[in-house]
Amino acid sequence: MALLMTGCASVGEESPERTADAATAAVATQWPADVHPALHANAQGAVAAELSWRSYIAYAPLQALIATALDNNRDLRVALLRVQEARAAYAIQRADQFPTVGLSGQAARSRVPGDLNATGRSAIGSEYRAGVGITSWEIDLWGRVQSLNEAALQQFLATEQAQRGMRAALIAEVANAYIGLRELDERLAIARQTIATRQESFRIFSRREQVGSASRLELTQVETLLIQARTLAAQLEQMRAAQAHAITLLAGTPIDLPQVANTEAALLDQDMFMPLRAGLPADLLVLRPDIHAAERQLHAARANVRAARAAFLPRIALTGSLGSASAELDGLFKGSSRAWTFAPSISLPLFDAGRLRAHLDVAKVRTDLAVAHYEKTIQTAFREVSDALSNQHWLAEQLALQRSALDVQMRRTRLAQLRYDAGATTYLDVLDSQRDLLNAQQQLVQVRRALLSNQIVLYAALGGGSDDLPATTTATAANPNHTTH
Repeated sequence: MALLMTGCASVGEESPERTADAATAAVATQWPADVHPALHANAQGAVAAELSWRSYIAYAPLQALIATALDNNRDLRVALLRVQEARAAYAIQRADQFPTVGLSGQAARSRVPGDLNATGRSAIGSEYRAGVGITSWEIDLWGRVQSLNEAALQQFLATEQAQRGMRAALIAEVANAYIGLRELDERLAIARQTIATRQESFRIFSRREQVGSASRLELTQVETLLIQARTLAAQLEQMRAAQAHAITLLAGTPIDLPQVANTEAALLDQDMFMPLRAGLPADLLVLRPDIHAAERQLHAARANVRAARAAFLPRIALTGSLGSASAELDGLFKGSSRAWTFAPSISLPLFDAGRLRAHLDVAKVRTDLAVAHYEKTIQTAFREVSDALSNQHWLAEQLALQRSALDVQMRRTRLAQLRYDAGATTYLDVLDSQRDLLNAQQQLVQVRRALLSNQIVLYAALGGGSDDLPATTTATAANPNHTTH
């Protein structure tokens, strides 16, 4: 017994947790040097995980679309069902810690032939039993059942965190898809305005060609430019239809996504999003649901190792019942008919051809895999936030440059038209400037869209959107008396 109790202590012990060490080794102490310091040192910015998506995305049509997706998206529904499945599996495993108590009743009549009876005569006998009993309850001296219960609990919590991560990813995906749709609407509006302008130019040059004031070459050049604008519009229409179909799939239900009118096709203002504070890289360990899920998986793997170790030790189980037994039904509940059984059992594996050792080895390897997955999840989160912070700075720089380029291109187009009207140049210079102007307009919209999408990506990368929390900024959290207007 002393040896068994020593074994109990050794099984219950576990090598020191390496979770903190793994996290420290996986995450850097500061953001990369290419990330602009103002983006992660902004003391006025909000913490993404404390900011509900409704507060961050302050645009009613997009909020309604996201709410529809959260209610109807099939991938999110599958994630919710997996959480329920893991909860039920944990409840099953948790029940193994407690004895199974049940009522039983039995009635039997039998006839024994005379040649099997000591009296030489056949006999008919009856037996009636009723009782309550415990069915094979394992006494968890070594923590095997408790470890399996812990593994099931951690698996359930990991699934729950994975569902939160799926929810945040869905919010970001819907927002990005909607912003992409609005980008295509704005580009289509620009293309249609260009088509209208070039149709008028084609009409004028057709008339000039008829009266001999313009050459056939100039007319074909104008017509070529018109066809190019129409081709661009057709491509954008195709892309918009595909984008609308993608949004419908994300929403999980048919929705109406009419094209925005030309006067309303401008993209959302990038200032609509609240400034965010990245904080320190180590903050991601407590903000990101995917990191929490990986950590729970690691705890589950370690609990399975403890259960595999405990399987080498004796297993003690109790079976017993208390009730009444009688040869007559009317004597079943008399005091003299009391009956009970108590049957403890102990089993110790001696030879299993290495099966238990193989189970332990598998559990250890899975723990190492869980550690590697945990570290990779942290590194991936660090990379996503670093990319988003870097993109935020450089996309803002590109947007400013693209606006300057568009202003220059508009001046060039105006000057080329004036020179042509004065007879100082050919119409080819006008056509080139108009072509470059359309490209500059399209590129400006694309850069603005990339900047908007990156703000959504940054919000999700910092742990935002995983829960529908009330609007809570850093200032509000620091000052409970602060009132948000």
